Parts: sequence; structure tokens; C-alpha cells
Amino acid sequence: MHAPPPSPFSVPIFRAIWLASMSSNFGGLVQAVGASWLMTSLSGSAQDVALVQASTALPIMLFSLMAGAIADNLDRRRVMIFAQVYMLIVSAMLAVFAWQGWLSPWGLLAFTFAIGCGNAFNNPAWQASVGDMVPREALPGAVALNSMGFNMARSVGPAIGGAIVALGGAAAAFLTNALSYIALIAVLLRWSPEVKPRSLPRERIDLAMQAGLRYVAMSPRIRVVLARGTLFGLAATALPALMPVVARDLIDGGPLTYGIMLGGFGVGAVAGALSTVRLRARMSTETLIRIASAALVVGAVGTGLSRTMWLTVPALMVAGAGWVWALSTFNVTVQLLTPRWVVGRALSLYQMATFGGMTVGAWIIGTIAETSSATAALMTAAAVQALGGIVGLALPLPGSGHEDLDPLGRFTEPETALRITNRSGPIVITREHRIAEADVPAFILAMNERRRICRRDGARRWSLLRDLAEPDRWIERYHMATWLDYIRDTHRRTQADLDNLEQIVALQRAGHSIVVHRLIERPTGSSTVAGTPGERGIGDAMTDPTRAN
Repeated sequence: MHAPPPSPFSVPIFRAIWLASMSSNFGGLVQAVGASWLMTSLSGSAQDVALVQASTALPIMLFSLMAGAIADNLDRRRVMIFAQVYMLIVSAMLAVFAWQGWLSPWGLLAFTFAIGCGNAFNNPAWQASVGDMVPREALPGAVALNSMGFNMARSVGPAIGGAIVALGGAAAAFLTNALSYIALIAVLLRWSPEVKPRSLPRERIDLAMQAGLRYVAMSPRIRVVLARGTLFGLAATALPALMPVVARDLIDGGPLTYGIMLGGFGVGAVAGALSTVRLRARMSTETLIRIASAALVVGAVGTGLSRTMWLTVPALMVAGAGWVWALSTFNVTVQLLTPRWVVGRALSLYQMATFGGMTVGAWIIGTIAETSSATAALMTAAAVQALGGIVGLALPLPGSGHEDLDPLGRFTEPETALRITNRSGPIVITREHRIAEADVPAFILAMNERRRICRRDGARRWSLLRDLAEPDRWIERYHMATWLDYIRDTHRRTQADLDNLEQIVALQRAGHSIVVHRLIERPTGSSTVAGTPGERGIGDAMTDPTRAN
């Protein structure tokens, strides 16, 4: 019988940031209530109301990859502090504009977009930091607790936000949000995380973004999570986007009614977060996502058909549970399938996919509600959400991943006979294999996986060649832009990749090992004299075949 994973709350910094985040989450939800309800008075258009949700999600779709690259290359604590201070300033400005009556519908959308930009840069740094704070086995619980913390705030924040809007107007809600950032900023300023020394220089942000895109593109299981997250977000956004319209048109209520509805959604979400770890232990990832989709279908249909709070709130509670089950499961799955060097970028791409779906979904759902009715829009969302469950039959989500994604750590930078620098290149790597005819099918299969691993970690123009004169001689060849890129590539190999390398080593003919050559492409018109500074040469073969890269 396995021992239960340690509680994330046993980690002091996680506990402190989680508690401080509660204040920030509360303020954010109060702000959301104020913005959504203010839009109903600035514009009678259901599409404009839905665009408040879209304007918050759009920055995540636009900037998350850059934010993920920043989170993987810079001090994540400083990134979070900067983002929190920025959002405090923008929220305070929004409060002033609302107080003075200077806001138009487009002005309000501009401010919510600006706050969304802060969230876009904060979220990858925060989510990637969770894996650094708690042990790997406690990560699912930590992600669930983060969801629970947000939704505990959601369970009471919107109702209080509705009361604040009713009593003090939207400006009071925006001021509340501005003040809510202070506690988290204070905790982050006191936090002194252990900074591991870097063995390699930081990547340029554009190159880091390319590396993140390449890693995800060459990771089929992560691509499945992103595709399913996009489809989920496309339909799931209907309820939060249209809730002000539902409160106003279907329930015939005011801001307090809207707050209570959001509170019901939040209560269901808290229940979902509390049950997530237990459900994950009892069922597969795919099964849990199908249950979550079913909960969203029930919530959307119930909310669309109901004309009373007594039916709408329970339907929203069911939807809230499904919302958390799905989003926390997607998040954990991405983190457990990704090594630490690229986790911020993988999470940012997941957020881009999911929130991109939410942005498009909010616009589509708002258009349907504008041209037809809120009920028709919610029924459409329910149908799309049901389609997501059906898609799971053909495109099931992978398990959470039990592979060891720690660095392999078996490569040391080789000595070269000629002087090189980190910028030397282009570099060409060749690996010579000797394979018996009977082992060729197994070798081809193993090399197909080897190709994926190499390209995932940065190799270019990977190819496999067979010698026509010596059929048992095979040459693996790939290119790296610079010597530093080659070193980065070798440091990115994980313990999970070792199985593939050992399989290839085992297939070598008896008495033969893999022979590695490192070369540089040199233009024939160069007048550089061999051995002078700037000349690039050939490295010697590696003696340990299991270290070949």
C-alpha cells in the first residue's frame, strides 16, 4: 500500500503564498463582478458583456508563450512581483476612471485587457514555481489546492462583489481589487528561494520561445492535452461569460443576484477541488475529464432552461465542479509530462490553447446570445462540450506520467583539439552505428524515437543514412546552430530518454560501440588558417556509448 503524498501545506512558502493568493483572488473576482456589471449599464449588448470575459482571456492567448520563456529563464519570484505591482497600478487607475465616470465600453475593455496582460505574465511563473516548492508527488495536491483557493474566493467573492457594486458602485470594486495585491507582494518580497547556479547562459527570449514551441510540437502527449483543452475552453466559457446576462434577462435580477450565481459556481468549484485528488487516485485522466465535461453540459442546460435561482444555482454548482476537475487535471498532466527546464513554456502553451478557446468561445457565445437568446447560446455550448467528451474516444488524454524527467546528467562537455567558443557553428553531429541485418527493424523503430527526442531538444535536419558499401554501417546526422546549442541539447536529455539510448546501444554489433564525431561546417572560400582563433574542428569519439548524444 502506497503512503499518501505529503501535504503541500507542509511547505511553509507554499502555504504563505497560497494564503496571500486568496486575497488577490478575492479582489480579482470582485473586480470581475464590477467590470461585467458595469458593462451592462454602459452597453445593453450581450456581446459586449461577453467581451469582458474575452478581453481578460485574450492576453493569455497572446502573451503566455513569452511569459513562459521569461519564467523559465529569469527569477520567477521577481517576475511575479513585477506582475503583481503592475496589476495593482492598473487596477487603481481603473478605479479612478470609474469613479470619475470616464469609462466607455471600449475603455473598460482596454483596462480589463491590461489587467489580463498582468495575469498572462504572472501565471506561468506562479504555476512553474509550484513544482519547485513542493515534491513531485505532492504536485497534484498543490495544483488542486490552488484551484480550491481560487474557488473558495469565488464562492464568496462574487456575492460580496455584488454587494460592493450595489452599495459603492463599480469603482469601489476596482479599488478593492487594487488593495488585494498588497498581501501577495509582501509575501513575495520576503521570500528568498534557493537559486540553483546556472551551468549555461540564459537563452534569448525569442530562442527560448522557439524551444518551447519545438518541445511541445515534438511531444505528442502534450499536444493531445492542448487540443482537448482548446475544445474544452471553447464551450466552458459560456457560463462565466453569459452569467451577467442570465442574471439580468433569465432571472430578472441585479448585481447581487449575479454575485450569488457566481458564488454558487464557486461553491461547486471548491467541492470539485476538494475531491480532485481522490478522484484522480480512483480513475484515469480521460475518465475524469469526461465526467467534468458531463458536469459542464448539465450546468449549461440547467442554467439555460431555468428561470429561478433555486434551479440555476444548483446547476452552476455542478458546472463549477466540472470546471475545476477539468482545468486542474489538464494543468497537472502538462506539468507531469514536462521536464523543469521547459515547464513554464509548456504551461504557457497550455494556457494559450485553453484560454484561446475561451476567447473565441466567449465571442461566439456572445454573438449567439445577441442574435438569438442566452438560452440558445447555452444550449450550443452544451452541445460543443458534449462533443468534447466524444472526441475523447478517438483522442484520449495520456496518463499523468510516471517517467523520471530529471536531467540525465551523463554528458560532460568534450575537449576539442581546436579552439571554439559558445558561438562557434554551425555544428554537425554524426553518430556511427553497426547493426546486424536481423536487428535492422528494431533499430529503425528505436531510431524513430531517437529522431523525435533529438528534434524535440533542438536538433535540426536530423537524418539517418546507410552505407552502400558496408550495409551494417549506419550514420545518424544532425545539425546545431552553435556549440552552445549543442551543449544545451545534451543537457536536456532526461532519465526517461535513457531507455531509448540503451536500446540503441544494445542493438550494436558485438565488439562495436557508437562512435560520435563533432564537426563544424566551414565555407570553402574561407581563408582562415587551421588552428587560429575562430577555427572549428572535430571532436574525438566518445568512449562510453551510453553517454553518446
